[in-house]
Amino acid sequence: MIVLLIVLCMTDGVLSQIRYSVPEEADHGTLVGNIAEDLGLDLTKLASRRFQVVPSSRTPYLEVNLENGVLFVNEKIDREHICKQSASCQLNMEVFLENPLELFRVEIEVVDINDNPPSFPETDITVEISESATPGTRFPLESAFDPDVGSNALRTYDITTNNYFYLDVQTQSDGNKFAELVLEKPLDREQQAAHRYVLTAVDGGQPPRTGTALLVVKVLDSNDNVPVFDQPVYTVSLSENAPVGTLVIQLNATDMDEGLNGEIVYSFSNHISNRVKDLFSIDPRTGRIEVRGEVDFEESSLYQIFVQAKDLGPNAVPAHCKVLVKVTDVNDNAPEITFSTVTESVSEKAAPGTVIALLSVTDRDAEENGQIHVEILGDVPFKLKSSFRNYFTIVTDGPLNREQADSYSVTVVARDKGTPSLAASKSIRVQVSDENDNAPTFTQPIYDVYVTENNVPGAYIHAVTALDPDIGQNALISYSILECDIQGMSVKTYVSINEETGYLYALRSFDYEQLKDFTFMVQAKDAGTPELSSNATVKVIIVDQNDNAPLVLAPLGKNGTAKEPLPRSAEPGYLVTRIVAMDADDGENARLSYSIQRGNENGMFRMDWRTGELRTARRVSAKRDPHQLYDLLIEVRDHGQPPLSSSASVLVMLVDSVAEGRGGGERGGTAKAKDGTLDLTLILIIALGSVSFIFLLVMIVLAVRCQKDKKLNIYTCLTSECCLGCSSCCSRQGRARKKKLSKSDIMLVQSAGNVSGAGTAQVPVEESGSFGSHHQNQNYCYQTKHQRAELSYLVDRPRRVNSSAFQEADMVSSKDSGHGDSEQGDSDHDATNRGHSSGADLFSNCTEECKALGHSDRCWMPSFVPSDGRQGPDYRSNLHVPGMDSVPDTERGKGFASSFRVDIPETA
Repeated sequence: MIVLLIVLCMTDGVLSQIRYSVPEEADHGTLVGNIAEDLGLDLTKLASRRFQVVPSSRTPYLEVNLENGVLFVNEKIDREHICKQSASCQLNMEVFLENPLELFRVEIEVVDINDNPPSFPETDITVEISESATPGTRFPLESAFDPDVGSNALRTYDITTNNYFYLDVQTQSDGNKFAELVLEKPLDREQQAAHRYVLTAVDGGQPPRTGTALLVVKVLDSNDNVPVFDQPVYTVSLSENAPVGTLVIQLNATDMDEGLNGEIVYSFSNHISNRVKDLFSIDPRTGRIEVRGEVDFEESSLYQIFVQAKDLGPNAVPAHCKVLVKVTDVNDNAPEITFSTVTESVSEKAAPGTVIALLSVTDRDAEENGQIHVEILGDVPFKLKSSFRNYFTIVTDGPLNREQADSYSVTVVARDKGTPSLAASKSIRVQVSDENDNAPTFTQPIYDVYVTENNVPGAYIHAVTALDPDIGQNALISYSILECDIQGMSVKTYVSINEETGYLYALRSFDYEQLKDFTFMVQAKDAGTPELSSNATVKVIIVDQNDNAPLVLAPLGKNGTAKEPLPRSAEPGYLVTRIVAMDADDGENARLSYSIQRGNENGMFRMDWRTGELRTARRVSAKRDPHQLYDLLIEVRDHGQPPLSSSASVLVMLVDSVAEGRGGGERGGTAKAKDGTLDLTLILIIALGSVSFIFLLVMIVLAVRCQKDKKLNIYTCLTSECCLGCSSCCSRQGRARKKKLSKSDIMLVQSAGNVSGAGTAQVPVEESGSFGSHHQNQNYCYQTKHQRAELSYLVDRPRRVNSSAFQEADMVSSKDSGHGDSEQGDSDHDATNRGHSSGADLFSNCTEECKALGHSDRCWMPSFVPSDGRQGPDYRSNLHVPGMDSVPDTERGKGFASSFRVDIPETA
């Protein structure tokens, strides 16, 4: 055995080549060599490094023990069958190891043994020679064939010793031997017509092997002239894959004889190979040589054709020539691509240069037709790297991003340099595995969420959405609200978020007048490792509702009625007064319009609906205006849906002059006109200052009276048992002063006493300044949220109770203004005008407190008239309070005189 080890240092690792030799016909199991030991590999690591043979290089004749690296014969090798007549016979095998990748090429040379003797095509060889042949004439003999090569091939020929002939053994350009029979002495047919000799072929083996045939020489009568070729050797070129019938050469031989002795017949010489006979044919009459089979350059690049020409005369002597056919290569073989290993997936964080696959490329053509250019098709982040001879590796060539491409189809194209160029391609699919390299991204950086005030707590208000281009756990998003304070309280008391869907919910009912908007941050976080997150801003904008009635600021009058003088000499357009009002709402809900609802039946006045200016429409006429007073009811209405309104009472008195009506001041219509030009802003400032002064005065009076008697205050419980929990209401008034009462804190509860008696209602509120205690036929108590154990009804905001019985009342602004104003259409007002309450006027609730402090909100609230059946039905008798059982009409006198609406005014 011969072992040759060649080590090549490459950039990707150590790649080696080792060579063995093995004689043909070796028995199964014959040891060729130990690849692992000869390469210096660690035998204990062969299994862990997955020592294996490249599948495309396997051969049935040899096998490798993958556990110990032993290369042995698997089945008998017949060199002549594998390599034909090739001088060199070699089997190739590739083995490799992983982790790291190492590739080894194993070349096994099959050594020829002298296992085949030479043999002749026929056992009897007949040669016809004219008796006129001169000494020195040569006669080629049919060659013997020995499938062995090298020293074991055919070496020489022998003939039986005789006096007429000897053998001249010649060697062809391809190394083959052939013998020519040379006439040494003239023949005489009459003496001997046939000569018989033993022709022996001897090879060069040790010991040599021989083959024999019987050579019979027939002596013929003479034919004086032999055919002659133009030249002894012809050289032609033939393209491989030439179609059948293609002309190779047109031979021409001449014979000076005439008749049959000059008629020439062409044929192949006896010693040409059978393969040449299969590939070519010759026309015996014309000497035309044509292609008969498939000529393949990869099989042989040169063919020798021996031709003889013989006339038809007696004792014809043949002439011989040689035709050399050089086969030119045609690019008829496309490259072949074979993948040895392929990685199924690669991480998107894989570093450049990571090995994806190992492949080999081959081409059976020669020269430029066999030179191959290999490339990866398309714009993919992979490249080819040459590893060893015709082996290549596919490696990453830059960063991968699964979000842009989760897989790649890598197509390898191998193209030769022939004309036309041939190419082959193979594709593999490489999957890119995901890494958590993308944070969730909200669909927009800022969300504007519009929520109408007075919403239901817990209601859905909006949804935020974040997207994550990753997959699996890396794309599983959870939402949360980042902690922050809104008006001193945690944002999580205002809104909540569903951590899975991103739905936002309001946790409380919003009030536009208290909070117009607020902003907070939401966070989207994925479940990858490490976790990635992003934030977005949510701005909640409270949308105003028309839940505040207009508030009349000016003119201010005693007991709710403003008095204004009107000179009898006033011209049309004289400014009597200007109604100044404000609305806590916004937009259209706060845009006000003014109108005269009552008292202008004779068309004396006109009202500017935009500015609230009350002017005269005509001159004062003694005939048309006999009375001295005009009791006008002015309505202020906003433009909300539904609209809310308040009213103001203006008593216009006819006077002879402005000085008489106002006790001084500027004179005539000029002074009044100047008043009309007062800036509205100045009027608002004066009005707000007046209200603040009155409020401060009330606070001082309350403080003084509370010091005198802690048990009694300005809002006294008129009965000891006004309602359930009233005693606690009264006893807690001192503590209640410490906290300002808002409308969301007020509760309406039913009295436990007998409502048929003259009870009183007690309001334990001091600091709001919006309402006070008054007498009424029903016993109710206003409580704070600290007394919820005794609550029956909740008044969250001043609003109407929607019922079919209120339709008529709503048309005439049956809702209280929120500041004690009783509108013209109020049933209390109507009852007063009809005189059903004997001796009671509109302001029967005015007490000494009202007279001492001037106008208060309570003075604007009408007293409630018992529903004794003497007055027509109004909205109070049809009111249904949610949560309270219906009371039959027959029981109303004993229980509740009638249901009624309570409007808690909002502090300015």
